[in-house]
Parts: sequence; structure tokens; C-alpha cells
Amino acid sequence: MRFMVIVKANKESEAGVMPDEKLLADMGKFNEDLVKAGVMLAGEGLHPSSKGVRVKFSGTKRTVIDGPFSETKELIAGFWLFQVKSLEEAVEWVKRSPNPFPNGDSEIEIRQVFEADDFGAEFTPELREQEARLGKQMAENAKR
Repeated sequence: MRFMVIVKANKESEAGVMPDEKLLADMGKFNEDLVKAGVMLAGEGLHPSSKGVRVKFSGTKRTVIDGPFSETKELIAGFWLFQVKSLEEAVEWVKRSPNPFPNGDSEIEIRQVFEADDFGAEFTPELREQEARLGKQMAENAKR
């Protein structure tokens, strides 16, 4: 099972405050443990929403909205992608994480990623083949 582990933003991350050397070292050690255990598939920190945009869809119309975005508690500061046997295992790993914002409260959300079988018959053999082909191409692209 794959899980997206989402580090929620706070006022500091949205202000562009960078982590100190200790937190970088602690996170590096945690990430190393995740990789050695075969759990971590990906993980990155994100720039503040002031450097991002949102694209709003309304029928066929697309509207680009520049950041920053006001609801800090709803924003993402970073993420991991875990591959584990259960939600409980993902929770146990997250509980071992250093506090992403050691000077205050932090929140990490864990959400299961859909797998092909979750979509049922609507995910036809042709669509499954396309998904497999795209997966191979993405792996090749990642090597660049």
C-alpha cells in the first residue's frame, strides 16, 4: 500500500523560513532510515505558496490564481510517499519523524494512494496497459 504523507504548512514555512542545520540533519537521518527500510519512495519540501499558483476549473474555463494563499493550515509544506503494509505502519513511521517545525506545533496528514484495483471494472485492461506504459516512461524520465 502506498500512502502520501503530507506535512502541513505553518506561518514560518509560508514566510520562507528555512530549517536549521540540526533539523536538516535529523530529517536526513529519518529519511535514511525510511530508505533503508524500503519505505520511502519519494519526499520533498515545497516552496511557500507565494511562489505558486492554483488553476481553477469551471467547465471549460481555466483561471490561474497567484499565491500566496490565505488558509495556511490547509497548505502543504512538504511530503513523503511511503510504501508500507498498512495505515498503522505508516502512522508508526510518522510518529518517529522529527517535528517539522520544532519551535511550535506541526501536523502531518496520511492519505492512502489509489491503486489500480481500487477503480474496479471501469479501469479496463486498455487503461491498465496505458498506466503500466506511463509508469515505465516516468521511471525513465526520473533517471534524467
